[in-house]
Amino acid sequence: MTTTTLAPGKDIDALRWPDVVAVPNSPLRAAVAERLLKRAVRSLPIRVTTADGQRFGAGGRSDPDLHLIRPSDFYQRLAASGLIGFGEAYLAGDWESDDVAGVLTVLASSLATLVPPLLQRLRSAVVHPRPSTEDNTVDGSRDNIHRHYDLSNDLFQLFLDRSMTYSSALFEADPDHSAEDLSTAQHRKIDRLLDIAGVTEGSAVLEIGTGWGELAIRAASRGARVTTVTISTEQAELATKRIAEAGCTGQVEVRLQDYREVTGSFDAIVSIEMIEAVGANHWDEYFRAIERLLKPGGRAGLQAITMPHDRMIASMNTYTWIVKYIFPGGQLPSVTSVRQSSNDAGLKVTSEFTFGLHYAETLRRWRAWFEDNAEQVQALSEDFDVAFRRMWSLYLAYSEAGFRSHYLDVVQFGLTKGTVR
Repeated sequence: MTTTTLAPGKDIDALRWPDVVAVPNSPLRAAVAERLLKRAVRSLPIRVTTADGQRFGAGGRSDPDLHLIRPSDFYQRLAASGLIGFGEAYLAGDWESDDVAGVLTVLASSLATLVPPLLQRLRSAVVHPRPSTEDNTVDGSRDNIHRHYDLSNDLFQLFLDRSMTYSSALFEADPDHSAEDLSTAQHRKIDRLLDIAGVTEGSAVLEIGTGWGELAIRAASRGARVTTVTISTEQAELATKRIAEAGCTGQVEVRLQDYREVTGSFDAIVSIEMIEAVGANHWDEYFRAIERLLKPGGRAGLQAITMPHDRMIASMNTYTWIVKYIFPGGQLPSVTSVRQSSNDAGLKVTSEFTFGLHYAETLRRWRAWFEDNAEQVQALSEDFDVAFRRMWSLYLAYSEAGFRSHYLDVVQFGLTKGTVR
């Protein structure tokens, strides 16, 4: 195995992590990146320290600290590929922090001003377009989903709550000060969406994106008949088992099927945080499928992670760290795009409910459990090496920061299909 040093006693497999192992070599661009970082943090509540004793940034002792272990490598990566390089530098161990989410929250809060306007015009020289091979066609979607959701059911069980719900919870009170059990908060979120969709006894319900079956179980407990579709083989297997254990097999059908291939007619459709995996160029197919499958007068409940519309437009075809390492083919919508796509498909948005800070707390708990169970994660597979575990910790912290900084939000939308005239 070809390796490079991550930190004393820790190695990275160069075959699995080629872009983490390889350090770019462009001294001039690295010098520019260093100047930009120092300029960006001089007014931010953050402390940057380096292994050779440098200190800069406006932060005090109580503010998050970004420690550059290998400053030269860090700046080379940052200069070569921007935020992708920033993430790869963390995987490589070039930087560290006692409060990774805090560092990222400060940076996310100032994202629009981190790079001077003049240099923002040169953005295309640093960022790269998304690979065409990750387009969410029927076959492409299966490949993309496989790379994340089919990693291992055992992996997800190590950091999700007992409901196995991989989406934002909804806490009863202020999420930053809530001691509420996460499963209870997840059930509140699910039940609210089922209420939006009008799911009651006898309802014929379609769920787009099964997850591990908890929503289908909750809907069945209301007396509904549920068809739930997923293209993750791992999720379908465990969801089927959990549904059987809950005594709901007679009311729930789990299908390994793309949403575009579903036929039938349903009183209600529910979909939690699945639109993010659809791809912007397929949003019209997604909303047309909902309209086609809903009975006249039917209702849908959609939960979506959203981002500002201008940032969505600017990053639409950008290859980001999250797309490269976590969610290939993924694209977050904006509230505006959901409204427009719904309207174009013949659906009416009847309600919108936002609760982004609840997602920040959900993610904080997931990351704490993931890191507490690091040894168990490693024991699951040789593929879950130190770079993988750092990647997942960074992903969870990165996502938490997005919600804490209000750069991201999560919204439950109510949709209706008009009655026949």
